[in-house]
Amino acid sequence: MTDSTVDVLHALARKHLPADIAERWIGLLRPGVGLVKASGADPVAGRLGGLPELPEHEEWPVWEGHGPLSFIASLDCAALPPAALDIDLPTDGTLAFFYFDGQLDDGAALVAPHHPDTWAGARVLYVPQGVPVAERPAPEGIRPYPEVPLTARAETTAPYLWHPVVYEEFAPMPDDHPVFDDDFREALWESDEGAGHRVGGHADPVQDEVETEVAHGVLGCAWNDPRLKDESLRWVLLAQIDSDDDAGMMWGDCGALYWLIRREDLAERRFDRAMFTWQCS
Repeated sequence: MTDSTVDVLHALARKHLPADIAERWIGLLRPGVGLVKASGADPVAGRLGGLPELPEHEEWPVWEGHGPLSFIASLDCAALPPAALDIDLPTDGTLAFFYFDGQLDDGAALVAPHHPDTWAGARVLYVPQGVPVAERPAPEGIRPYPEVPLTARAETTAPYLWHPVVYEEFAPMPDDHPVFDDDFREALWESDEGAGHRVGGHADPVQDEVETEVAHGVLGCAWNDPRLKDESLRWVLLAQIDSDDDAGMMWGDCGALYWLIRREDLAERRFDRAMFTWQCS
């Protein structure tokens, strides 16, 4: 498995940015794992849709007052490329992602980080290796998505140009800072294949940085609150799930789902503290 994205991103930075700025921006790149449809002999690292395999004691996630969540994806942690991530993901076991996708109410109730009473509309469950599991039938009213096997590939990810980590690295940043140069921005845009399915690395937002959305929701603060930047920097991407024709998944207008978690909660396997947001164009 090779990572061609690192060469592309390094070359773009060195072509369009001053040498010192280019090396500092390259230092912000992070490893991630892209998930694409498996075919032939590709090793399977996870899947979209289908039915989840859950322990007998684990209840299907429900948003009280609204109904059961839909099963979106699962990830086999042991099947990821070794040492491919800079987050403390489990080395075995399975992560299962659930989301209240509007099947039961025609999209009337939206899950959003700035509305704490909606947070139960998205969940991450971790099933350690060795725990007996069985395939769980979908609750009444929930249509399972078509199952799509996924294979993993190492990739290098770039931060969104207006991400707090960029401002922290280059502060103070005037509007004419080199990283905002039109040629560099256009080159990055042309090299970007879209959000895609990803584990770890920098999130690829459809709109603005998802870390700030989550931090704003957790703090319950104003957008100009001075605490917002530091809180944003505490959150890392756990997984993003893009719209996918093969799985029959369309998140708004070609959008993506994002689950984020603080590094300390990830280290403690507190997946119940993961936060969710979604964006569309």
